[in-house]
Amino acid sequence: MQTCLSGSVDRSPPLNRRLLHAGMRKLGKPSQEENEAVEIVSKETEISSERVDNKYVPFVSTNEVHAFRRATYVLYLEIQKRWLLLCFFTYYTVIKGEVNPSGPVPIDSVFIYRPDKRLELWRFAFYMFLHAGWLHLLFNLGVQVIVGLPLEMVHGSLRIAAVYMAGVLAGSLGTSVFDAEVYLVGASGGVYALLAAHLANVLLNYNNMEFGIVRLIGIFVIASADVGFAIYDRYAAGEIYAGLPVSYVAHLTGALAGLTIGLLVLKNFEQRLHEQLLWWVALGVYAACTIFAVMYNLMHPNNP
Repeated sequence: MQTCLSGSVDRSPPLNRRLLHAGMRKLGKPSQEENEAVEIVSKETEISSERVDNKYVPFVSTNEVHAFRRATYVLYLEIQKRWLLLCFFTYYTVIKGEVNPSGPVPIDSVFIYRPDKRLELWRFAFYMFLHAGWLHLLFNLGVQVIVGLPLEMVHGSLRIAAVYMAGVLAGSLGTSVFDAEVYLVGASGGVYALLAAHLANVLLNYNNMEFGIVRLIGIFVIASADVGFAIYDRYAAGEIYAGLPVSYVAHLTGALAGLTIGLLVLKNFEQRLHEQLLWWVALGVYAACTIFAVMYNLMHPNNP
C-alpha cells in the first residue's frame, strides 16, 4: 500500500553525509577509502532522493494489509457460524415449544445422536446443531469465540474447521463406544477440540509465542470446570435433562481429537526433529482410535 507526499523536498545533503565530511575535516585530508565511502553514501542518497521525487513512500507493508483483511474475514465467518447455530436453536425454541435455560433435550429431532438410530450416519455430526437449553448454547458459543477465533487468525479457517469437525465426530464415536446409552446434543466435542488445539499449538510453537504457560493454565481451568460440572451432574446431581444422563465422554474424546488433529494440521513455524516424531505419533493415535470406534459400531449395530 502506498501514499503520495505533497510539498517540496529537502535538497540539502543528508545528515549521514554531512557528519562523514565533518569527521574527515577534523582528521585532516581524506584518504582514498574515505572518498570511496563518501561516494557510496552519495549514491544511496541519490536513490533515496529519486524515490522521494517520485512521491511514493510505503507506510504499511503488504503483509500487514493482508493480515488485516484476513482477520476481518475470519471475524465475518465466525459471526455467520454463530448465527447459523442461533437459527437452529431458535427454530426449536419458537416452533417446537418452550425451552428453559437447562432443557429439555429434543429427543425426537432428526439431528440428535441416538444410540438406537446409529445407522442414520448424519446424526454422528449433525447433533452439534442442537443444545439442551440456553445455558448450554451460550457456553459453547462463548468458548468458540474466545478460543476459536485466535486460532483461526493464526492458522486459518480450514485448519480450525478440520480440528472442530474432528472433535464433533470423535465426541459421537467415543460416546457410542464408552457411553452407549446416552443421547447426545451440543457442540461440546468441537469446543473441547478447540481447547486441546491450543495445547497442540503451544507444543508446536512454544519458542515462538509469548505467555505459553498462561495459555495452558487458562485452557486447563476452563476445561476442568466444565468436565467437573458434567461429571457432577452425571453421578451426584442425578439425571437433570428430562430424565437423560449427561455425557462427559464426548468432552474427553473431542479433546483427544483436537490434540491429535491439531498436531497434524496446525502451522509449525519452526519444525524440529522431535516435532516430526510427534506428528507421526498423533497420526497413529487418531487413526487407531477412529478405526476402532468405526469397527465397533459396524460390529454392534443394534447395541444397546
